[in-house]
Amino acid sequence: MKIKYFIVPIIIFFLFTPHVQAGTLPGASKGQTVYVPAYSHIYIGNRETPYLLAVTLSIRNISLSTAITISKVDYHDTQGKLLRPFIKDPIELGPLASTRYVIHRDDADGGSGANFIVRWEAKGKTNPPIIETIMIGTQSQQGISFTSRGEVIQEKE
Repeated sequence: MKIKYFIVPIIIFFLFTPHVQAGTLPGASKGQTVYVPAYSHIYIGNRETPYLLAVTLSIRNISLSTAITISKVDYHDTQGKLLRPFIKDPIELGPLASTRYVIHRDDADGGSGANFIVRWEAKGKTNPPIIETIMIGTQSQQGISFTSRGEVIQEKE
């Protein structure tokens, strides 16, 4: 009787646990379009005073063996209007390589709801890159910094 109670959970575990085939990476992709939140300023105090921030978009290829190609890095404002396309021609990031794009502290055009749209692809399935923004600012004797991770909005088929 005790064996039955032991075997049933094991069978259920193997039935409902996703399995990864040998030679494939969990979450691997051939390319994605990624939405990355950015904040050129946040609001402080009861008067909602803007606190200006420098924004760094970081794209990191975490693959040990596969290059990726970045084909789009666009910066949009709070209303979704395109403010700046950062690249004209695709760029290649080799294994473990990274790149960055900076919005200077005094450029508050993006607003508190700014964002980047990043598109990348690879010749075969690989680890998706880490794409995030780092916001940092100082005023008087106060400093603030935080990060925001990108979210996949479209998978390449």
